[in-house]
Amino acid sequence: MSGARRIFRIPGRFGMRRGGALDEVQVAYESWGELNAARDNAVLIFTGLSPSAHAASSAADPTPGWWEEMIGPSRPIDTRRFHVICVNSLGSCFGSTGPASPDPATGAPYRLDFPVLTLEDVAAAGRRLLEHLGIDVLHTLVGPSMGGMTALAYAAQNPGKARRLLLISCAARALPYAIALRSLQREMVLQDPAFAAGRYDAAAGPLPGMRMARKLGMITYRSAREWEQRFGRERIAQERQGGDGYAPDFEIESYLEANAQKFIGQFDPACYLALSRASDLFDLAEHGGSVAAGLGRLGVETAMVIGVETDVLYPIHQQRELAAGLAQAGVPVVLEELPCIQGHDAFLVDMDRFRPPVARFFAQDQPRRRGLLGQLLDDGRLDAALPESRVQHRARLHIAGAADHRAGHRIADDGIAALQGP
Repeated sequence: MSGARRIFRIPGRFGMRRGGALDEVQVAYESWGELNAARDNAVLIFTGLSPSAHAASSAADPTPGWWEEMIGPSRPIDTRRFHVICVNSLGSCFGSTGPASPDPATGAPYRLDFPVLTLEDVAAAGRRLLEHLGIDVLHTLVGPSMGGMTALAYAAQNPGKARRLLLISCAARALPYAIALRSLQREMVLQDPAFAAGRYDAAAGPLPGMRMARKLGMITYRSAREWEQRFGRERIAQERQGGDGYAPDFEIESYLEANAQKFIGQFDPACYLALSRASDLFDLAEHGGSVAAGLGRLGVETAMVIGVETDVLYPIHQQRELAAGLAQAGVPVVLEELPCIQGHDAFLVDMDRFRPPVARFFAQDQPRRRGLLGQLLDDGRLDAALPESRVQHRARLHIAGAADHRAGHRIADDGIAALQGP
């Protein structure tokens, strides 16, 4: 457990979007930087499916976080300017209430009795935390992968409560390909005899099912192009091969096995199932009747959407859909299409390409103007009073493609990124 982890306990019952309620809900989070006197410099980060709230190191916990190179003094999300909060998702197993948590009514883990989880529930728990911290409007709302969809859920449920929005490798909703892959992963866990209809031994559990699910996940998180360059047809050293005629022969097989072993030692199977299904259930169109309507109700002042050309889980056309929809809603938006070869996981490992656009997005922000005139300028009421010729059109869609990113790519050591996953 991270020494920097803090726990907020939500008072009363916590109602769930698809029915049911939870008692004694707790939300685990970590933070960096100071909240200013105006309480308007807060940045909230929702995570992908498997990471904890430990996104970066701190004095309280010097171990590297899963986004270590992105958060900190002089880093793209600069903790000298911003108060950064990362929340462990409701439904996870790193401090927040989830299926592995004890049901207060029985003392036994919820497991399959946990109410159906949605990303709207994850977002609502994050909102309750901010209310507890006395933060009403976020400076920036950030979400990579599943966290991006959670960020969309947050903004849709709390219009105008985030000034800026940074969406990374995510989508307005999962498409059939991603749903099919996650469905197969869940089936691998559910069909493992050791899962025992949710009554598994916490010390052992459905290890083969979780191993297979994680291996399939890693295939969806990376790209064929990366693995061709990184592994080719390289064989495992003879001394590492097993005696079985079907033992792994290739380095890629060894890589998948190593990542699977790391994952099953840290993540609870029932939590995995709940968050996986929540990712499939999310659809921004449920907030307004269409994706366009959902994007039109977020109330953000500006946005950046980042996608990766080799992402097969959330292909680049889904980030284009987000950017186009935001622009249509009148939100100034920048779309960055990065030529990373690491696929969906690139936001965790290809920092050479991801740091610059994130740094630009945060550097371009201007302090909000104060006083009555400043308020009129900021919220557009002065524009409405001016002749049409004086009103500057605010919708801007800038597409930055591969030509804008000349820096050589770097395939970083997987390290924490491979352990955490998206």
